[in-house]
Amino acid sequence: MILSVNEILQEVETNIKYRILWVDEGNAISYLIDISDENEKALPLKRNLSELREELIIGKLIKVKEDPYFSVVQQQPNEKNASLRDAAWNMIKDYTKDEPRIFEKSYRTRVFSEIMKVHNISYPGLRKYFRKFWQRGKTPNSLLPDYHKSGARGQEREIKDKKRGRPRKYSGEGINVDEATKKIFLLAIDKYLLNQQELSVTKAYEFMLKDHYASDFYYDNGILVMEFEDPNKIPSENQFRYWLQKEYKPKDTLLARKGKRKYGKDHRELLSSSTAEVYGPGARFQIDATTVNAYIISRDNPNWIIGRPVLYLVVDVFSRLVVGMYVGLEGPSWTGAMMAIANTAMDKVKYCAEYGIHITKSAWPCEHLPEILLGDRGELEGYQPERLVEAFNLHLENAAPYRADWKGIVEKRFDVTDQKVKPFLPGYVQKDAAERGAPDYRLQARLTMEQFTQIIIKQVLAYNRSHYIEDYPLDRDMIVDDVDPVPLSLWSWGLEHRTGRLRYYTEAQVRFHLLPRESVSVTQSGIRFNSKLLYSCERAITENWFSTARNKGAWDIQISYDPRNMSNLYFLNELTGEIEACYLLPDSQIYEGLSLDEIKYLIEQEKMKRAQLKHEELKVQLGFMEDAEQDVKRAVKEAESGRTYGLSKAAPIGSIRENRKSEKESRRKEDSFSFVNHSETQAEVIPFNKDQNEDEYKRPSIKELLRRRKEQRE
Repeated sequence: MILSVNEILQEVETNIKYRILWVDEGNAISYLIDISDENEKALPLKRNLSELREELIIGKLIKVKEDPYFSVVQQQPNEKNASLRDAAWNMIKDYTKDEPRIFEKSYRTRVFSEIMKVHNISYPGLRKYFRKFWQRGKTPNSLLPDYHKSGARGQEREIKDKKRGRPRKYSGEGINVDEATKKIFLLAIDKYLLNQQELSVTKAYEFMLKDHYASDFYYDNGILVMEFEDPNKIPSENQFRYWLQKEYKPKDTLLARKGKRKYGKDHRELLSSSTAEVYGPGARFQIDATTVNAYIISRDNPNWIIGRPVLYLVVDVFSRLVVGMYVGLEGPSWTGAMMAIANTAMDKVKYCAEYGIHITKSAWPCEHLPEILLGDRGELEGYQPERLVEAFNLHLENAAPYRADWKGIVEKRFDVTDQKVKPFLPGYVQKDAAERGAPDYRLQARLTMEQFTQIIIKQVLAYNRSHYIEDYPLDRDMIVDDVDPVPLSLWSWGLEHRTGRLRYYTEAQVRFHLLPRESVSVTQSGIRFNSKLLYSCERAITENWFSTARNKGAWDIQISYDPRNMSNLYFLNELTGEIEACYLLPDSQIYEGLSLDEIKYLIEQEKMKRAQLKHEELKVQLGFMEDAEQDVKRAVKEAESGRTYGLSKAAPIGSIRENRKSEKESRRKEDSFSFVNHSETQAEVIPFNKDQNEDEYKRPSIKELLRRRKEQRE
């Protein structure tokens, strides 16, 4: 029975849940921690894996799939919370890697003493950081502050007469930081800290006091001494430091103090590791993409050739096992890489069944994320991949430009795949494709995307099970255990003897974090995305979001979306920890099933059409104005020519009623309906000539008709 890092075990009798923090390479010892939020003094516990397995078998322990802290670590922090998280993470990150020593009390005590001296933090505060990191999944986001449990979330406290915060012991009562004081802080920070003089915070604080709070100075035995009007009316250095951290990110401060070049060399974020060794399965995965050298056809019409598919492979460096894959038309890009990474965490039995391939779990036993992921710069750089770091503490390594040899294992895997499937692929482009007289291999395409994927899956299964890895560096333990240098054998042996690097997360967690996120508005018309798309959901209906927005104004929420299909938006219900789907409202259902790019194109086309119609409307309106103006001129001229002048103003006004009555009677006769033909032309009557032979008008008999036809033929 495999136990992986980050899995959650629950005691059946007490319902206490434990998270697995570490598993030794010999697969004998593990460390666990109680993850109940109320246990604020929880510390790592050492347990034998054999005992845990036995308790799982007898039912004393059960595995729990749902992570209670999923909704906590997935949240998108604001600048302040992210700054606090980063400060705490920078404080402890180097020591969290020192496993398993950091789990031992004696070593941890020495580490705590060292950190407390360097960072000026109390023992309970430091213990809280480590506890939250271990309890909540060993990710940087575990250290986000629990402001959702506090009142007046995100609001500054009202300034009153009484001093806020902890009372001072030795330097008087102190002051509250009001708007005037904050302006002084910001001026001092800008003048003394945000430059390359690299003054300390303490020195900048002293300069601020000299510039803004000193009232006088005098010489005492040749030494200049500054005097203050009232020492109790000056801010403390801790207040100055607090507002520095509140208003400026550490990155912004370092950029201003060190400069871009030095910051990029010595102080930038490290999304990769220089460690070249791999100790077991999951220590490092490599991901890469290639455009397959074969053409495929559309599933909708076999006459449509849709080009060459893109194949993504994810390979475990230790065992060479293919742990994830993706075949599609996306990429090479982040979208394609996203699909391959999601596949690494997917149940492969379920994945193969989607393509009509039935396997057991032992045939492809990988549904985990690694400790380190190595890929290309273009795909593993930017905002989206950084979410993997925050959510899963996944270290990303980017290969240098033009250095495909850094990903030699997965690159070699493409060569093997190409040679294995080449004989079976119609539409495969041979080496003579560019030569004169060579056939057009595009016209030979016969496989759809699904059929091609099925072939690749079967080839991956065959490779994992039987591929002999030439020159694999078997170590002494492997030789003693007679391990074959075959991916599946190496993986299985590594899980038993070198485990501890794999990270288990549910498929829903991984997919949710891989999707792009965006802030959208809740309005009276629905959840508005990209100005045109309107969505709703069960929670919005239940909690009357839209009527609230109509009466109190709109507000923003964070959602995730799949740009390939905008039929749904997704957000995490922080109350239940479940992922909720939003559906398109009727007015927006014309975009059902379309991608974001297709929707943007349609919206642009609609705008263009609107502009054209507006222009046509303008031309017609201007023509109408000119035509009406000429008609009015003619009517005025005609009326003026028929008027009788010299009448008083009262005469025409006083006869309006009689004139109206007369006009009405006249128009009634003209407007009345009539169905009588008043034409003066009478119908002409043609008299019948009695002298004519009546036989000429009789209808001929059948015999007569036949006789006439015979005469005509002759």
